[in-house]
This record gives sequence, C-alpha cells and structure tokens, in this order.
Amino acid sequence: MPPESPAGTPPPKSRRSDALRNRQAVLAAAAEVFLTSGVDAPIRQISARAGVGLATMYRHFPTRADLIAAVYNHQIEELAEAGPALLAGAETPFAALSQWIDLFVDFLVTKHGLADALQSDSDRFAALHAHFLDRLSPVATRLIDAAVDAGDIRPGTHPYELMRGIGNLCIGRDSDPRYDPRRLIALLLRGLRRAG
Repeated sequence: MPPESPAGTPPPKSRRSDALRNRQAVLAAAAEVFLTSGVDAPIRQISARAGVGLATMYRHFPTRADLIAAVYNHQIEELAEAGPALLAGAETPFAALSQWIDLFVDFLVTKHGLADALQSDSDRFAALHAHFLDRLSPVATRLIDAAVDAGDIRPGTHPYELMRGIGNLCIGRDSDPRYDPRRLIALLLRGLRRAG
C-alpha cells in the first residue's frame, strides 16, 4: 500500500496531472492571446485567460522567451501530428494537403513577432527554426508525395520551397488590412494541380 500524502496535499500523481493541465491551459491561452495581441501581450492577460495565477505562469515559464518558445514548439507538434490525421481522413490527398496548408498558415500567423521576441537569444531561435524544419518538412513531403501518387498534383514540388513560399506570402498581412495571403495561397495550390 502506497504511503499517504501529508494532510492537505494531493498525492504526487494528482499534482503532476494538475501541473500538466495547467501547462496545457497556459499554452492554449498564450497562443490565443498572441494571435490577437502579439507576443508582447501582458502576462496577466494570458494567466487570466488560462485561469491560473501568475505564480503558476512563472513556475512553468520563468521568462517570456520560455513561454513563446513553448507555444511555438507546441504548435509545431500539433501541426506535425495533423498531417497524417488529415491524410487518413480527407477525401483526397490534395484535400489533405490543402487543409494542412490552411493550418500551416494559421501557425505562421501566430508565429508573428517570434523572431523579435527571441532576438536577444539567437541560439534559441536558431534551434526553434531547425526544429520547425525537422518536424514539418517530412510531413509536407508525405502529403505532397501522396498527392503526386494520386495524380492530384504534378511531381516536382519541393516541400521546403512550398513552405517557404507560403511563409513569404504571409508577410505583410499585418501591415496591410487589404492584403489576404490566403487568396494568393489558393492560387498557388491551383497552380500545383495536374491539368485534366
């Protein structure tokens, strides 16, 4: 029989699950706040949205850079996991690729301001960018290859170039309300289609 916890404290397993829940709540709240208010949004706003106190915030993420990096990594993992799930559930491989690109664009929008926020820690930013490519390039490759094999798109599309091109199309979105990168990305995707 396991030893009892001291009076008034939850057992260790419960504390771990509470800590994990709090961490996930903070990451979700921070992603939402960063999307609407940018990465310089007040930490109090994020903690309020997550339903946790400031002490909990700082226990999980001692600095703003730690929080931003964690949100970025969390979103990379979600995007990486979405690719195979979309491929398994979409009507066609091209539909899966299109849906994944839509998620990729959402990701790029929430990433806005990351480079500036981590500028003082360029090694951390370089590591995040390498992780981004390591995790997402194989997913893009798998989706593109499936679309080529199904005859949905022409062969010859390089995943890095496609991701880079989409990233470049997203630049300028914040400074010009008349600019909608999704319209140009839709044109880009139409250009990948095999004629017929």
